[in-house]
Amino acid sequence: MRKIDIFDTTLRDGEQAAGINLNTAEKIEIARQLEKFGVTIIEAGFPASSPGDFDAVQRIANMVKNSTVTGLARAMKSDIDRSWDALRGAEQPHLHIFLATSPIHMEYKLMKTPDQVVDIAVEAVKYASKFFPLVQWSAEDAFRSDKEFLVRIINQVIRAGATTINVPDTVGYATPAEYGALFKYLKENVTGIEKVKLSAHCHDDLGMATANTIAAIENGADQIEGTINGLGERAGNVAIEEIAVALHIRKDIYGVQTDLKLNEIKRTSQLVSQLTGVVIQPNKAIVGKNAFAHESGIHQDGMLKNRETYEIITPELIGATVEPLALGKHSGRHAFSDRAITMGFDLSDEKLNEAFVEFKKLADRKKEITAEDLFILFTDQQIQYKDTPIYKLTNVQVQYGTANTPTATVSAIVPTGESVTVEATGSGSVEAIFNTLENLVKGKVHILDYRVSSVSKGRDALAEAVVNLSINGQAITGRDTAQDVLEASAKAYLNAVNRHLVNDYVGNKVTSI
Repeated sequence: MRKIDIFDTTLRDGEQAAGINLNTAEKIEIARQLEKFGVTIIEAGFPASSPGDFDAVQRIANMVKNSTVTGLARAMKSDIDRSWDALRGAEQPHLHIFLATSPIHMEYKLMKTPDQVVDIAVEAVKYASKFFPLVQWSAEDAFRSDKEFLVRIINQVIRAGATTINVPDTVGYATPAEYGALFKYLKENVTGIEKVKLSAHCHDDLGMATANTIAAIENGADQIEGTINGLGERAGNVAIEEIAVALHIRKDIYGVQTDLKLNEIKRTSQLVSQLTGVVIQPNKAIVGKNAFAHESGIHQDGMLKNRETYEIITPELIGATVEPLALGKHSGRHAFSDRAITMGFDLSDEKLNEAFVEFKKLADRKKEITAEDLFILFTDQQIQYKDTPIYKLTNVQVQYGTANTPTATVSAIVPTGESVTVEATGSGSVEAIFNTLENLVKGKVHILDYRVSSVSKGRDALAEAVVNLSINGQAITGRDTAQDVLEASAKAYLNAVNRHLVNDYVGNKVTSI
């Protein structure tokens, strides 16, 4: 069967979604899992956008061996040079250059004539080809571009040395019939198209990203670009897990295959959700928590008699089966270490010991340790790369009564190493905590979004808090867990502050392609 390459842009286009700020350690952890998942190409970031993105791309390029690592660049020599510095240590250096080609983008954003745009694209690809053996060129807003102009500019960049041509539906405007027809047209009219890969990149503004991507494959696309859980700007990108499972389940229709390991889907989705702080909607195809739930009596009866009556995808296919719980407060270090390995974590002895200490503390308070609890514990240790946070919460206490004003008292270790205690009031317990912490950090802080959710089931379940805030005008997201929702909220707030102060996150955004 024809093989479709998978280009994952979770760490670049996905990270551009509002409220998502991944630091280098988190990007590395996701990249490791994407490699394990079997994606063909990992777009690790935009090296020229910031020192943080450069660092992340460089580390991932030097680390990943079984997937190709790429970075995004504008059609500028300075971007290409910066990208080469970041990617030169990769197994097979790959560069992704983009330039807008639609009339509205060329006139109002680039303020260039079509002839000028062709010249810029050709020069950029020629220059990049001196360094990179693989050069992908993207026509930003390709679907809204003039088809004859697309053929003209693609002909030129192929002659200049491009090895992949990406044809994005940047604003999610296409219908499946139209997008498929565009690929067919390019296949029939571009000179030398058989020598390069043709790639599809779909956004989901009208809810048609999956259908459009499938239409591109049916009409000759050799590569598809998307993100885990459909992350991305506005309504997001096509969800890679949806494409992967659709091509597998309906291989009788599509007749293509990928190198993705489908049993890694659930873990990949769960990891991305946790590290980005973006909750997966319950009814999300493939990875939503209700994807395999059957509540209707008729459905339940059919399932009991034969699962295939209502289940075309099994949990086992995507690695969603739950292992029997065998860990508790009497479990030993060996069993704990074994569980970490079976769950796909590769922790150093030091990090494993730290995770075990936290596990024991949790086991003393909880009757049952769930797989979700363990995933949180292991992931938190996997992404730790600094000895201590800048601010460390030591105690939080709230005085609350329906007839009284809530008052919060917080004790924490501050950057100087001193222990400081502050207090403040608020209209509610959480606001009192946040007001107190704002006094602690002495910054101009605004809460942009805040939510608390249960990690697992039961009244003693861990609470996960996600706080999206701005510090002195710069947005950052923090998250943390605790059994008490107020403690989790305070820890998540300080996590955001720490991420901001160490400046390890990628702050600069670029135009989505």
